[in-house]
Amino acid sequence: MKTFKKFALDEATFMTTVATLHQDTQKGNYADPAVRLALNRLVGTVASKTQGAGNLGEPGGGTMIPEHVIWQLRNSLSKIGLTFDEVPMMEGGSGQHSMPLTSFGGRFGKGVNTPHDEFEVDDGISHQVEGGLSLVIKYATQEDHSCRLTASIK
Repeated sequence: MKTFKKFALDEATFMTTVATLHQDTQKGNYADPAVRLALNRLVGTVASKTQGAGNLGEPGGGTMIPEHVIWQLRNSLSKIGLTFDEVPMMEGGSGQHSMPLTSFGGRFGKGVNTPHDEFEVDDGISHQVEGGLSLVIKYATQEDHSCRLTASIK
């Protein structure tokens, strides 16, 4: 069971990272390098919970089950409107998965230049950043069969 102290620390880390978005940056402007830097800091903070030499279960210490880290990534990103599809199975000793991100479920509707018989349908990001953004998760199995994860948004 998660202690209140650990919960408060996790929430404080999330809020500190999100607070960087409140400093002279436009929210939802994924073309802005400052926004992408803040998102990568958030993703890196959550993924770093699989690394460290501390005690198992302590923030930044020991290793966590990879599926739990991915769940925490999904939870943290969903708080700011970003979602991604299911992560494929982590097979083999190491590898990486790239999942496209969607902002608030994507866009659907009419734009200024949309013909009357068509709709705009996209991920809500690709109109700002060509090709959209993806969450890249890299994993490596250690000698003791634990798994190290790194994550970034590209």
